[in-house]
Amino acid sequence: MAWVASISFVLLVLGVPIAFALGLAGTFGIWQFGIPPQVIITRFFGGVDSFIFLAVPFYILAAELMNISGITDRIVRATSLVLGRVPGGTAYTNITASVLFAGVSGSAVADASALGRFFLKVMPEEGYTKEYAAAVTASSSIVGPIIPPSGLAIIMAAVSGLSIVDLFLAGVIPGLIMGLACVVVVFITAMTKGLPKSAIVVERKEMPRLLIESAVVAILPVIIVGGMVTGAFTATEGGGIAVFVALVLGLLVFRSMSIADVWRAVVVSARVTATIYFLVAAAAILSYALNLLGISGLVAAMVPLVGGDPTLFLIGVVILMLILGMFLDIGAALIIFVPLLMPTVMQLGIDPIQAAMVIILTLAMGLITPPFGVVLFVLMKIGNIGLSPLFKALIPFIIAQIGAILLLVFIPELSTWLPNLLN
Repeated sequence: MAWVASISFVLLVLGVPIAFALGLAGTFGIWQFGIPPQVIITRFFGGVDSFIFLAVPFYILAAELMNISGITDRIVRATSLVLGRVPGGTAYTNITASVLFAGVSGSAVADASALGRFFLKVMPEEGYTKEYAAAVTASSSIVGPIIPPSGLAIIMAAVSGLSIVDLFLAGVIPGLIMGLACVVVVFITAMTKGLPKSAIVVERKEMPRLLIESAVVAILPVIIVGGMVTGAFTATEGGGIAVFVALVLGLLVFRSMSIADVWRAVVVSARVTATIYFLVAAAAILSYALNLLGISGLVAAMVPLVGGDPTLFLIGVVILMLILGMFLDIGAALIIFVPLLMPTVMQLGIDPIQAAMVIILTLAMGLITPPFGVVLFVLMKIGNIGLSPLFKALIPFIIAQIGAILLLVFIPELSTWLPNLLN
């Protein structure tokens, strides 16, 4: 087993694409057992042979269409109406915009890319350092994969057998808590070191239109999740509805999108979807190899180490996922490790929804931690910032968000209350 993990790690360090690194390491592990190579092909295609995965391209396309339609500027300007007049107003606006944008994109990278281009220009002009502006953007962007619609929730549902509706609902409160953790850090900074007031100007005549347009956008995730809760449509059908709404808003309501823009969004979404599917399929090969090598027994051995205590076990999961998130793609980590952890979760009497949220939130931290934090690299490129100063500015936000995750460990109801209430 150590050999398989070592091969995967070495390939990643050498710069081999993640999907190839995982697939090759898994192939080596299967080969050790003398299993026919046809099994590898079967596992590869079986990794994405799930009805739930049909929802993925719809939500990706809906997010891409909403990005092109100019929704970023509308969200930013609307939130600045309320938050722009206090010290640190633009930082608060940044966080709030990320929370609202999460209900549209479901992606931390899309969030960081779209909002980063705006805030890394505006915030330094107001007196913030580039590093602080990037740190606020990075930390708040990881709310994207948590608040529904969430691509990570779709993958979690596929590999764990949990209801995608329950996972969507469960992500609302934890996502808001992660955003609130960022707000607390900004508030403390504003009180102790002082932060400038916002310079974003919104004309009075613009206010009614901005508020109406933002409300239309903000209600989109409510419609999607509400329709699934009531049984009006499935998660996949909800994705199709999201695409339709995005098209209507971009082409007819905002009139900020052309047919050429729609085609460009389709092409980008197809590429992103193919990348995700390829990664998931390759991770399925490695997961099968690790199971053959007895990793499930290793996970089961963790139970005596924590004395059968559910809280200690979840804290151990948080530590493990923090480490994995630094080196593995989130989707790959879910595919490989969730099926291994869930039997122990059930054995200890932990609510699987709580465990799922703890795993998703902790893995999302990997997007903003070196050495492979994708969001960090996006913002470093946008702002021309070095990794070391950016990560230094991020440390208070990371500490606050890990604290938010520990809240979910100690208070299960933060994850389970809303699914239980609406089911």
